[in-house]
Amino acid sequence: MRRSEIRDHLLETALRLFNQHGYTATGVDLIIAEAKVAKTTLYRHFETKEDLILAALERQDEQARDAMRAFVEQRASDPVGRLLATFDYLEAWLRDEQFRGCPFVSAAGEHKDTANPVFRAAALHKRLTLAYFEELAHAARFAEPKRMAAEINMLHEGATAVAQMTRTAEPARQAKRMAAQLLAAEGQIGEPSSARREGPRQRAQVS
Repeated sequence: MRRSEIRDHLLETALRLFNQHGYTATGVDLIIAEAKVAKTTLYRHFETKEDLILAALERQDEQARDAMRAFVEQRASDPVGRLLATFDYLEAWLRDEQFRGCPFVSAAGEHKDTANPVFRAAALHKRLTLAYFEELAHAARFAEPKRMAAEINMLHEGATAVAQMTRTAEPARQAKRMAAQLLAAEGQIGEPSSARREGPRQRAQVS
């Protein structure tokens, strides 16, 4: 494999193991064994385990936000419909058999110091996701787009936390119904036909 391919392989292996076992419990030796590379190969790409975690979180952040945007834009054409479609994306992710909860919340939970680079990387993902909701709320011309985005975000986070315990996708559907009520209260149409749930058919990645 080329150098870039080896790096990608290490990141994908690390992401899978971090999701399964956690960041602290997943040792470098396990990653090396699962990736089938030499220890020197791993340290050639990542000087420390923290460097590997940070690179994995950056990869996860990019993949998750790109996947959500693509899913939502395919599902709905108007910003209100797209706000609701984010919950269809969420449902698809919660249905994934690899779902173990939010990897960014897990990373922050295992690296509790707010000055820790891992905590900061996890927090950045959450801010960028919130910014996407705010972008949609602005496009929908809500009077208070920041507040609406924060409430939509809270529904996402709450549904994800409940789903981690129940291991069902029902929390996403409940959150979507609550979001539709929020939109209705703001004078928007409850649930545009373009965003009505037809059952997610795409595999989603973390938000």
